[in-house]
Amino acid sequence: METLKSFPLTSYTSYVVGLTLLLLTGCGQESEQQAAGAEVTGPSIERDLADIKKEGTLRALTVYSGTTYFLYRGLPMGYEFEMLERFADYLDVELELVVAKDVNKLIAMLNRGEGDILAHGMAITSNRKQKISFTDYLYLTKQVLIQKKPDNWRSIRWNVLEDSLIQNAIGLLGDTVSVRKNSSYRERIANLSEELGDTIHVKELSGEMATDEIIKKVVEGEIEYTIADDNIAGIMASYYPILDIDVPVSFSQRIAWGTRKNSPDLLQATNAWIKNFKKEVDYNVIFNKYFKNTKDFRRRVKSEFYSLNTQEISPYDELIKAHSAPLGWDWRLVASLIYQESRFDPKNSSWASAEGLMQLMPATAKELGVTNRMDPEENIRGGIRHLKELNEKFENVQDSIQRIKLTMASYNCGYYHVRDAQKLAEKRNLNPLVWDDHVENIILKLSSPEYYNDPVVKYGYVRGIEPYNYVKQIFERYRHYTQFIER
Repeated sequence: METLKSFPLTSYTSYVVGLTLLLLTGCGQESEQQAAGAEVTGPSIERDLADIKKEGTLRALTVYSGTTYFLYRGLPMGYEFEMLERFADYLDVELELVVAKDVNKLIAMLNRGEGDILAHGMAITSNRKQKISFTDYLYLTKQVLIQKKPDNWRSIRWNVLEDSLIQNAIGLLGDTVSVRKNSSYRERIANLSEELGDTIHVKELSGEMATDEIIKKVVEGEIEYTIADDNIAGIMASYYPILDIDVPVSFSQRIAWGTRKNSPDLLQATNAWIKNFKKEVDYNVIFNKYFKNTKDFRRRVKSEFYSLNTQEISPYDELIKAHSAPLGWDWRLVASLIYQESRFDPKNSSWASAEGLMQLMPATAKELGVTNRMDPEENIRGGIRHLKELNEKFENVQDSIQRIKLTMASYNCGYYHVRDAQKLAEKRNLNPLVWDDHVENIILKLSSPEYYNDPVVKYGYVRGIEPYNYVKQIFERYRHYTQFIER
């Protein structure tokens, strides 16, 4: 199990970060959706909506897959991820993602209290309803057979192609279908065998395999057949046209999230949100983005910067690693800052004349010896050197995380504005050496005359929401990077 604090990029909720030496370099979905966890059949803790609200954090259980939660070109994405962002915003709490490596263990993890809500679309089945409470359904789907067409399928006659493929579920009798153990797919094969009066053999696969991974094994010829929900099958077949997904093996099924049986208030709140959110355009936009937009899916699958393909964040990873060493920060944290500045676009420029990957201003670039701000290596070298200079100005800050945050805020809005905020924080009995809940709260107020006209403030007005959000978003994204990308 891996735990990830996640805060919507569009929602800026106050939170306290608990990272320590990790920052220092020295230091789909499915009805696929399966959750066995037979060792835990009911909840073993008491925690409902009131507890979540009091703590201010919703812990959501999910998994990595090409539709649920992944990283693409430096940005966390996924159907469940985007839905959870909006749900946490609705509850006005922070979001903590708890990522299960084995989808079969999700229900057990939920009932043990490792998460508050199981946010991985699961088919509602009688067996699962004995263990958890399902929310109202998010969408409908049906299970289909995944099989591979002949390699020369484009050039052979249609009737020959049809003869080479199974045309209905009866054709599976005596054959072997590969699916995850304890999945609803496994359950469906057992039911099919019973309904058809003969045996369909099953090869059980690891719960650590996502459905899209299993489908790729059909493409590569490692397995002959599998079963998947039609929305996942459709998006995969758009990239792998050699797949045939035309044989249904189930009626329509409801796909939902789940809560513990002793969390009725959370269930009620989730259902109220689902009911209202389904009426919004955003609901369909998110679904179509991950299950209908074949163009974007093909682009992701081909990309070197898709976390399910490689261990790369951007084309500039090696440069970031090399130049981050003297700074002493985790290079993935620096990468998150660079994404925040330019989205890894070396030609990015702002209305204020900042340019390049790290958005260097002309005067700053000149001081740092950067002659071409559009050159990735020059820009990264100069930008990280500037970070190092700022970081050294906070040498009296002993907490490494708070020092990093004060440095980042200075990079965004200027060192002297942060110094003003520190002085004002001290005057108002806050800790000037702590960003979280202290200096950050004061810098927010420096857009108000009551505060920027205070005698201790020497550099006047600053639009404090910018550095406030800047630091939060970089750390939020960094948490995703640490989940997907090894040091």
